[in-house]
Amino acid sequence: MKKTTRSAKAGEVPGKWYVVDASGAVLGRLASRVAARLRGKHQVLFTPHVDTGDFVIVVNAGKIRLTGKKWTQKLYHRHTGYIGGLKTTSARELLQKRPEELIRRAVKGMLPKNRLGSRLYGKLKVYAGPDHPHQAQQPEPWTI
Repeated sequence: MKKTTRSAKAGEVPGKWYVVDASGAVLGRLASRVAARLRGKHQVLFTPHVDTGDFVIVVNAGKIRLTGKKWTQKLYHRHTGYIGGLKTTSARELLQKRPEELIRRAVKGMLPKNRLGSRLYGKLKVYAGPDHPHQAQQPEPWTI
């Protein structure tokens, strides 16, 4: 008797909604768990090329923690497209201007770099404060 591994099909696994409180959480540890949940690695039917993940809402992004000297030494780069247009921002400056961006960039770096990764990244919702507009989806609390 031959046993085969079952592969999930697109849309076969319905995505649940989870809300995570990021206050006091370490950025990398939070991001790795959120990325795994977005990817669907917790599912029994995990299939690498199919979106089997859940939606994740991260609240209180402004209260995230970094360890060591990362607030000043961790740098984020972007380029304007013009000659000499490299802009560098430290983690502390990014937290003050756009606290959601810290979590978004950390999670995006842990997702696949293809069309599936772009789709999974769209299932991440990050908010600086404790409120979010996704009450209609009835998200379950998820403690990390």
